[in-house]
Amino acid sequence: MTGEPSPGQVRRILSIDGGGLLSTYPASVLAAIEEKVGKPLGQYFDLIAGTSGGGIIALGLGLGLTARQILGLYTERGPVIFGQGRGAFVDYALGKVRGLRRLVRPKYGSEGLRSALEDVLGARQLGESGTRLMIPAWNPTARNLYVYKTAHHPRLLTDYCDRAVDVALATASAPTFFREHITANDVGLVDGGVWANNPVGPAVIEAVGVLGWKGEELDVLSLGCLEETYRIPKAAGIGTLGVRAIKLLMDGQSKSSMGTAMLLTGHPHSRTAIYRIDHVVPENLYAMDDAGVIGELKGLGFSTAREQFPVLQRVFFEKPAAPFVPCYVLPDRREA
Repeated sequence: MTGEPSPGQVRRILSIDGGGLLSTYPASVLAAIEEKVGKPLGQYFDLIAGTSGGGIIALGLGLGLTARQILGLYTERGPVIFGQGRGAFVDYALGKVRGLRRLVRPKYGSEGLRSALEDVLGARQLGESGTRLMIPAWNPTARNLYVYKTAHHPRLLTDYCDRAVDVALATASAPTFFREHITANDVGLVDGGVWANNPVGPAVIEAVGVLGWKGEELDVLSLGCLEETYRIPKAAGIGTLGVRAIKLLMDGQSKSSMGTAMLLTGHPHSRTAIYRIDHVVPENLYAMDDAGVIGELKGLGFSTAREQFPVLQRVFFEKPAAPFVPCYVLPDRREA
């Protein structure tokens, strides 16, 4: 039921970083690749992991949406989600007000995000995914990991019944940007980026430790949401470090996650197992809630895909993955 691999069978994993509206970049990379492949990309992977905006992309792919449809969520609804698109002056003024409000409350309400997700994901449940999914969130009350998973192992008894919209809201509720998401069981959850903004390490651990796949038989496509260049003063204090402290922690988590994935899939001197797609940009060039750069991010993603597709096609997109047979199915699908 869990899809045990045959000897020598290669399993393909897709991992997508979190990044708010910066997720336009990986979404456009996937949309451009999909145009060349000619089929929805979700069916080419054995496991998809995504955090925050990357979690929304992962959910969409698993539920059978095209990458182009998911990209539309960012290009068409992104400004509404982040309260923009009302003209340069109004956006500027509201941005200043929200910046002050963020000192004591979340910068944005969650209504726009929920509405957009409901329009795209509808009433679908996690158990409707045609691909194994792993979507990180964080429980700040219990101070513990909260990882949504499809029923790809016998002990995964509950998550597959959850609504996809609730999973998306949980993984994307970034602290200080959105309030925590309260589930139907009154569990408060926040953005999985708190511990796994780059989920490639947890994804490979899931493949090896839970699914029993061999690390040397994994190929992993890891999509980032742009990597900033910046310098840290050699003797930094709180005033000089400021928000760069968050960047330091996020970078540390990302590098640790990549290191874990590399260790489990084989040394890069022996073979290339992890294909990391990202783009280096100057510090503060793009903000995760700036809708004004969506078009530029889309173009950057399509350009990246054009460069990378010849290699990625050979590794990931020559034939679809084996069908995913979950351990448990939703009640209305048992007779199907």
